Amino acid sequence: MSITHVQLRKLFSDYWSHKEHKEVPPLPLVPPNDPTTLFTGSGMQQLVPNLLGEPHPLGKKLYNIQPCFRSQDIEEVGDNRHTTFFEMMGNWSLGTYFKKEQIKWIWEFLTRELKLPKEKLYITVFKGTKEIPADEESYNIWKQLGIPTTNIFKYEGNWWSRAGAPNQMPPGEPGGPDSEVFYEFTQIKHDPKFGEKCHPNCVCGRFLEIGNSVFMQYKKNLDGSFSELPAKNVDFGGGLERILAALNDDPDLFVTDLFKKTINTIEKYSNKLYSSIEYKAKIRVIADHIKGACFMVRAGIVPSNKEQGYVMRRLIRRAVVKMMELNITPLKALETICTEIINIYNTVYFKEDDLIKLRSIIGKEINSFEKTVYRGTKILQNQSSISGKILFDLKQSYGFPVELALELLEQWNKPVNKITLLQEYMEEFKKHKELSRSSSTNKFKGGLADNSEQTLKYHTATHLLHQALFNVLGDDVRQEGSNITGERLRFDFYLSRKPTEDEITKVQTIMNNKIQEELSVTYKIIPKQEALQLGAKSFFREKYPDMVKVYYIGNFSKEFCGGPHVTNTKEIGIISIYKFEKIGNNIYRIYAK
Repeated sequence: MSITHVQLRKLFSDYWSHKEHKEVPPLPLVPPNDPTTLFTGSGMQQLVPNLLGEPHPLGKKLYNIQPCFRSQDIEEVGDNRHTTFFEMMGNWSLGTYFKKEQIKWIWEFLTRELKLPKEKLYITVFKGTKEIPADEESYNIWKQLGIPTTNIFKYEGNWWSRAGAPNQMPPGEPGGPDSEVFYEFTQIKHDPKFGEKCHPNCVCGRFLEIGNSVFMQYKKNLDGSFSELPAKNVDFGGGLERILAALNDDPDLFVTDLFKKTINTIEKYSNKLYSSIEYKAKIRVIADHIKGACFMVRAGIVPSNKEQGYVMRRLIRRAVVKMMELNITPLKALETICTEIINIYNTVYFKEDDLIKLRSIIGKEINSFEKTVYRGTKILQNQSSISGKILFDLKQSYGFPVELALELLEQWNKPVNKITLLQEYMEEFKKHKELSRSSSTNKFKGGLADNSEQTLKYHTATHLLHQALFNVLGDDVRQEGSNITGERLRFDFYLSRKPTEDEITKVQTIMNNKIQEELSVTYKIIPKQEALQLGAKSFFREKYPDMVKVYYIGNFSKEFCGGPHVTNTKEIGIISIYKFEKIGNNIYRIYAK
């Protein structure tokens, strides 16, 4: 059965709504108030506090479809199943139903609602370790549903916790076994180089994981043993693109309706066929990377040399290199490619008038990069001898891609050894990576890895700052974003005029006065409309559910927020605004610590 992504979304939403689940609005692609990750990388990211015991405003049965981005996958794009932007369909039980209901419902959704052939679905369950017994309960539930034992496999890796395997978990950390569903593409012949026999965890391409139910069941004790959690949770995640591939019975994600029209456009501008092995990977990179850049524009990101902006710049430049290799004039093709991406998602994320913004921001970066390529080409031409270090310096200083440099050297018939150059380049790259690792390691973890005492203080301080800005500058203030680390807080806001230095000093004074007043910090879960009528402030770009959590700081501040916070402002200590700058058209940024 082949269905569109719009139909799949509706089937998923209808199914869980009928099971009395409430829809959780998706997080923005750049999660607010989370310094541990550049992008939202999973559906459960916003629900980590709830899976750890904090109540959710919408109750205990939840579902959503979450747009995600994984920058780790950039280098992997080009095969048939890796993309940087993707969507996760998820459902959660916070201490209500558990394995019996979840397994039955997921099987029902896949086989009855989506009509996937039962004989092509395979199951994996937790094999057990010396610390934790095998998940025989899940194994037996799957058997009772009629799945033959030949289609159920046990693996030690079927375990989830934020820290990884059971022996890597710190005391107090929750975790549990998971049960995955795989689809078998019988047209793919097993490659013996990956093992004698094919199985769901084989990487030959015959099997594709389409869903995973995590059963949060255990907590690690101080002595290394495990005890059962009093309230057990379910966390399911299924890749929307992967499920569409299964419904197509084709392992190539790029032939689903989420990519098909974009691929056709690239074929038209390049005069190359996607079916050609020679061009397929390059066309996939262009389709994926331009789509990723479009969603970044939607999230308010612009290309830069830092964090999310750097990833966006990298995406656009990699796409341009592949376009050049296919003899596509990037700026000529851009508008049509963006138009097709808007058309694909027009009922879900984009509107027709978004094209102007997409074309402007992405086009500006393409234009800038084409100038970079011209400069880099001139420098490369003037080198008497070429080394891997020269190629790396070109990459670092100008963003000049090594693959483009090697291609040009080949065209110019320069006497170079490609293998030696790449080895030298990789040595320089490794040196650079070691130097930068300490500053970037935690940026890709996701979740609340840095839920430290200091970040809680700064989180509460942002609420004081938000209200103080209103008090001093008036109702024109609009929050545009924030970022909190253990070292400082950062707060972005809109104002139709530039604040004066005296006004910023007044904001700081108000914040410190409220800290010294030792105001209590509490929250209530109330209907969104009631919260709005009470004057609770919100983050401009974020969508909120019908029931919301509102944090109160004494009688001074009311704000929509998922938490967590300190319990009293006295815990924050003195706050100093040490930097204030303009970062865009009527957009201002404050740094404080």
